[in-house]
Amino acid sequence: MPQKKIALIFLLLNSIFINFAFSQKISEVDKIVAKYPKSFDSTEKLADKIEKDFDSDYDRARAIYSWIAFNIRYDYNAYLNPPRVQGFSYSSEAEKQRKIKQLNDNLIQKAFKSKKAVCEGFTALYQHLAELVNLKCEIIRGDSKTNLRDIGRKATSSNHAWNVVLIDKKWRLVDVTWGQGYYDTSKGRMVNDFNPVYFDTNPEYFFAKHYPDSGTFLGDRISKSDFLDGPLIYNKTIENDYKIKTPNLGIIEAKNGDKITVEIKNVSKSSQVFYLNRKNQPVKVLNPKEKRGSLEFQILIDKNIGDYITIFIDTESIVSFKIV
Repeated sequence: MPQKKIALIFLLLNSIFINFAFSQKISEVDKIVAKYPKSFDSTEKLADKIEKDFDSDYDRARAIYSWIAFNIRYDYNAYLNPPRVQGFSYSSEAEKQRKIKQLNDNLIQKAFKSKKAVCEGFTALYQHLAELVNLKCEIIRGDSKTNLRDIGRKATSSNHAWNVVLIDKKWRLVDVTWGQGYYDTSKGRMVNDFNPVYFDTNPEYFFAKHYPDSGTFLGDRISKSDFLDGPLIYNKTIENDYKIKTPNLGIIEAKNGDKITVEIKNVSKSSQVFYLNRKNQPVKVLNPKEKRGSLEFQILIDKNIGDYITIFIDTESIVSFKIV
């Protein structure tokens, strides 16, 4: 089901809940950072402010995430029309490293001053600020899974970047690019919508939407097939810990008359659960059953089912499957 049509149907409903949802999902750190100036004279002054206001490494890492997400916008035009790769010559390894550092510094300052960036700028700025407050931080490059066509894709590609930051002897996953907002296909533009779910994200959810170029995370091999063939999950899935227990594959082979059993953790019968049919009409699931902290229900495959099924809970998309 095209996401544009889904967005149009639920635009009005979502707007009713947007202010309530925002007030529920921000932390005390976010509230403090939201009062910061939108601009600082330098990254060093911003880092000094964060170090002064927050004592723990965790809060400082979160404050960096919040400030960037509040103030740096995704540059969709630059994404569509990327600048030419800037080459350079060098006569020694030392000169090469100096020039690489200068290019990276330029990228950081451009994002910081222009308030616009693509994922390379977001991750470079996050790493830079983290290091200024004495946090070890790295940039990871890899693939991302964001739309229905990604379900069952045949190969991965390097199209995204995110950070890992070391806090209390544990590496935490951070994607501040996705924390600042999203592209609304119905409006044809980026929407500013702070979302904290991509700070210190549960790896199980994170790697359902991210696949590192190396294929590993801290030495653990990540399954490429699980990434490519898994279902597509959404922000609310992560925020509410809606674990998709069944089906565990994103590609479902079925014929007319078959019934698909769906089980989602942390959903109750009081929730409104439905999907959209081929005509974009909402279809409420019938006879859902609560089962060990989960909700189980069935979907009948018939002529009204489209190429994809997206499950909604209380107007929010939760998971999508491809029907073959």
